[in-house]
This record gives sequence, structure tokens and C-alpha cells, in this order.
Amino acid sequence: MWDFIWNDFLVTGEPIIYGAMASIVLATVGIVFVLTYFKLWKWLWDEYLTTVDHKKIGIMYIIAALAMLFRGGVDALMMRTQLALPNMNFLNSVHYNEIFTTHGTVMILFMAMPFIIGLMNVAVPLQIGARDVAFPFLNAFSFWTFFFGAMLFNISFVIGGSPSAGWTSYVPMAGPELSPEINQNYYLLGLQLSGIGTLATGINFLVTILRMRAPGMTLMKMPIFTWSALITSIIIIFAFPILTIALALMTLDRIFGTHFFTLAGEGMPMMWANLFWLWGHPEVYIVILPAFGVFSEVISTFARKQLFGYKAMVYAMCVIAGLSFIVWVHHFFTMGAGAGVNSLFSITTMLIAVPTGIKIFNWLGTMYKGRIRFNVPMLWALAFIPNFTIGGVTGVMLGMASADYQYHNTYFLIAHFHYVLIAGTLFGMFAGLTYWYPKMFGHKMNEKLGKISFWFTVIGFNITFLPQFFLGLMGMPRRTYTIEPEWMPLNLLSTAGAFVLAAGFVIFTFNIYYSARYEPREKTGDAWDGRSLEWATTTPVPHYNFATVPYVNSHEAYWDMKETGATTYDESKLEPIHMPSYKGLPIIMSAIMFIASFGLVWHWFWLAIPGLLGVIICMVIRSFDFDEGYHVPIEEIKRTEEQARGRKE
Repeated sequence: MWDFIWNDFLVTGEPIIYGAMASIVLATVGIVFVLTYFKLWKWLWDEYLTTVDHKKIGIMYIIAALAMLFRGGVDALMMRTQLALPNMNFLNSVHYNEIFTTHGTVMILFMAMPFIIGLMNVAVPLQIGARDVAFPFLNAFSFWTFFFGAMLFNISFVIGGSPSAGWTSYVPMAGPELSPEINQNYYLLGLQLSGIGTLATGINFLVTILRMRAPGMTLMKMPIFTWSALITSIIIIFAFPILTIALALMTLDRIFGTHFFTLAGEGMPMMWANLFWLWGHPEVYIVILPAFGVFSEVISTFARKQLFGYKAMVYAMCVIAGLSFIVWVHHFFTMGAGAGVNSLFSITTMLIAVPTGIKIFNWLGTMYKGRIRFNVPMLWALAFIPNFTIGGVTGVMLGMASADYQYHNTYFLIAHFHYVLIAGTLFGMFAGLTYWYPKMFGHKMNEKLGKISFWFTVIGFNITFLPQFFLGLMGMPRRTYTIEPEWMPLNLLSTAGAFVLAAGFVIFTFNIYYSARYEPREKTGDAWDGRSLEWATTTPVPHYNFATVPYVNSHEAYWDMKETGATTYDESKLEPIHMPSYKGLPIIMSAIMFIASFGLVWHWFWLAIPGLLGVIICMVIRSFDFDEGYHVPIEEIKRTEEQARGRKE
């Protein structure tokens, strides 16, 4: 038994792995010690582990995303170290394959996705004048399924071995023929469990935005970030079932011996590529459209102008959403689909650049003759425009099928999608977090440290990825774990840039600690002289959000209120507010799903089947849960508002 645990169950033989094991043990012991020493277990359970408050759930999403950014960033530094010089022996070929597989998967699905969902949770209900999301219980369940899915994927690093077939997991490389070990099962079950939560989130926010807007707020009076969340939710609802089915089919192939994608048994390996990118390209817009919404809010606020071309921005996002489902074949122009198919998808790929370009001009138009304040959120927005444009232009180059034969599977492609995803999504998430940070925590992040972090990040980013365009044109292929001597100077420069970029993240993280200790507390809910409803609430935001639901006249509702001297608090209209009760079932049910999935990873049906039964029992318990929440009495609302607004004044 001990031989099985040491040689088959735990990953051994690598000093880096032993270091990771020690770090996990020490971190776990440290967390348990702090919670026990300061007697925080009950507080943690009551305030966060059982919460259904969208604001707290959003904060947990963001904390998880920052942790995954650290994990994915360490993977990136390890890869760049291996590629700094020819014939490096920092990582062997197998370990390198594992690292770049986990890096891509973690960054897309376990960092970018929870980051944007976290900001949606924090801002959207406040922007539309709602007191919570449509389905608070489902919102909590969504977070915990994501969290346990991420944990299932990440424990593969030390238990059983990381998946190594690439983040796209193309078959037959990811199939039972070439990856017979259990490591690929972590990919399938981790993504499946997390994807359940993402799909539920899409449904939840679609219903929330369509059915819970404040009186007077028509669709064309919604803030642009809420519009981006609505369109993102629609894409999630149509795209994620495709991934769910694809993962289920490959799971059947690997665990139950079916032949959907296998070379034997008349399976179709190419079907996986089609299904994956039918989900995967809309996924790109799932993580980029909310960033567009963030930049629109930030640029309008800090240019102190109404957003230029509001309707054009909305229509552009709708067109992007539609086109995102008919461009997927550009990911395999070189796989023999033929000139006719390649030409069609080349045209649709270049078409999608048009609405994106419209948005760039809308942002520039918003800033034109504006009284711009160069606070940290605005700096992220300003850096986004030129860097994302580079990513977009190189995307059009890759979208030309004939030219793609030259660029495909080279480092030119690596540089392109990092200019899109880092300059677009990550810059957007940093801008959004810095922008809404006072609303979440009651104080701003330190401006000086924020600007230092910004410049380290932007400079390091360009030093890292700009040389990779030239490496791709020189013929350096992607997915290689060693380099030729002629590629060494640019690779060394790229590696140096990666460490500068990492320093920017370290400073950003330190800024969170420093600001919590030393930054002055917010005395007003309107930290940035904002324009939409979230800034009309007090800080900290009451658990019920709005004492009285406001009436909305435009997509800049709070700006209108400030011009007329109105507020969202009208004591004459107070009435008891219905709120949902906190629940422990979402975390318990998700933990049972984690146990069942872990059993399935290892083919331990003695664990998977009871886990499945446990999930069904939880669903039955939920079906007979008649707790309809509680009402906040008028006296409590008055007391809360008087305290908060007294401090505000």
C-alpha cells in the first residue's frame, strides 16, 4: 500500500515537485493555525463559506483568480527560464509539457473566467439597482463548483501527475492511446466541474439583468458594463454546453472504453478539434467583452464625459457575439479543410475586427476634449488601447488563410494571443479591480504603488511578448522545450521581460496589503465621481444594496441624480426588504461533487458512485427546502442608512 501511495499516487522524482508539496503543507498549516489562533472558523463559515451575498461571492471569485494568476505566472516563469538559453536542463520535456498545459488551462479557465465573473458579481446588481442576483443559492453553488473544479485540476501537480497534452487537449495526444495515465482525467473532470458553475452563472446573470432592473431602466439605459455582462452571459449559455458534451465524450473514451474520438473503432479525432473551438473561440469573447465594458466605464469616468457612441458600442458587442460562433475554423486552417472552407472562415475572422475597431474609436472619441484624470484605472485603460490594437492587427494577419500557413504554430501566434488576452483581459481586470476596489473594501488602493506596479507590468509585458513576433517570423515553433542558438538573444530578452512582468504582479499584491493597513477609509460611496448606480450606494454597501429602489432616466443614472441633488434613499418609501438566507448546502454539495470526480479520475467507482448518490441526496434536500429567506425591518434599514449617510456627509 505504501509503495502505491509513494510511487503511483504521489508525484516523485522532481525537486520542484517536492518544493510544491512542502509549500502546500506549510500554507495549509499556516491557514489552519491563523484561523484557529484568532478563533475565526465560525466567522469564516457564517460570513463567507455559507454566504449568498453577491458582493462577498464576487470577492471570493477575485481572490481565487489572483491565486490562480500566481500559479499560472509561476508556470510561465518556469517555461521562460527553460527557453532562455539553448539546451537548458531546468525542465525535461515531459515536465515542460505538463507546465505549458497547466499554464494555458489555469490562465484561461481558472484565472480569467473567475476574475470577470467576480467583477460581474460585484458591480452588475448594483449598476441595475437590484438587491441581489436572481438566484442567490445558485450563485453560491456556481462559485463553489468553480472552486472545487480548480482545486481538482491543481492537485494533479502533486497527486497523480499533471495533464500534458496541451491546454487544447487534441486527440489522439489526449486520448487513451497516447496518454494512458490518469493525468488527463484531471483536465476532463476539473473543467467539467468548473464548467457547471460557469454555465449556471450565465443563466443567473441573464435572468438577473432581464428581470431585476430598476424602474425606468430599459435595455438602452443600462450601463455599458452591464451590457457586456448580458452579452457574455448569452455566449456562455450557448457555448459552454458544447464544452460540457465534448468533455463528457472524451471522459467516456478514456474511462469507459467508447470510441468517439479514438483512432480505433471508427472514432473521429478531428471532431474534438471542432467541438473544442466551437466553444473555445466564443470563450475568447467571454473573457474579453467584460473587459471592454470595464474600459468603457473607466474611460467615461476619468475623461469626465458621457461615453461616446453608446448605441454603437452596444451594437458592436452584439455583432461580436454573433460572429464569435462562426470563426472557429481559423484555428485549423492548415488541417486540410480546403480552399472554400478556409476562405469563408477567413472572411468571417476579418469581419469581427470591424465592430472591435468601432469600439476603439468610441473610446478615443470619449477621451477627445475630455478633462482626463490619470488615476491608476485610467492608466490601465490607456495602456490597453495600443497594446490590444497590436493583438487585433496581428489577429487579422493570422485570419488570412494563406498567410496563416506561415504563422501557424509559431511564436508569432503565441505573441498574438498574449497581446489580446493580457492587454485585453488582464489589463481590463486590473482596471476593474482598482476601479471598484473602494466599493468592495471601503478604501482605494495606493496610487503610487499602483503606478509603479502598472509600469513594471506594461514594460515587462512588451519586453516579454514583442520579441516573440520576430521569433515566430524566424521560424521558432510553439510547444518546443528547447531552442536553437540563433533564437537565443530574443528568447533571453523575453525571459528577462517575464521577470519584470512578475515583479509588477508582486508589487500589485503588496499594494493590497499596504492599502488595507494605511490608506484612508472612504467617507463617501462615490470614490471616483462616478456616473452609474453602484456609486450611489454607501460604503460599505449594505447587504440589501439599496434602501429604496431608484428610478432611472438614462444609462448614467447616478450622474443625473447628482445634477438634481437626488439620492437613492427616500425615507418616506421605506418598507421591509426581503433577503435570502445564507446556506451551507452549496459548499457541501460541491465538495461531494469534488469527491465523486476525484474517484472518477482514478477509476475508483467505489468512491465515485457514493459521491454521485450524495449529490442526488443534496438535490433532494434542496427540493424540500422551504426557507424563503427573511425581511429586513424598517428600523434596521433606518439605523443602517443613518449611520452610513451620516459618515458620508
